[in-house]
Amino acid sequence: MSLAISSPHLAVTPAIENYVKEKVARLERHFGRYIVDVHVFLRVDHLSQKAEARLGLRHGDHIFAECIDTDLYAAIDGLTDKVNRQLGKVKEQRSAH
Repeated sequence: MSLAISSPHLAVTPAIENYVKEKVARLERHFGRYIVDVHVFLRVDHLSQKAEARLGLRHGDHIFAECIDTDLYAAIDGLTDKVNRQLGKVKEQRSAH
């Protein structure tokens, strides 16, 4: 699985990078069979922090999620929660077949 973190107008500090890697590693532990690559976008819009993720799954599927919060760490937490729910749905659909 490959991980890419990009931020056009925000300097990604090592602390933020490690936090994102920790959260993605938790997703990989639960859904490692399904995830091929992860691309995380971090943005700042005036007073809000925005975290977006695009996950490439096996068989050409994609998952997209975004979360907006006043704190970047909270936005990353909300983002991983949304992705976790979506991956759970994908896992249920694939195991039903």
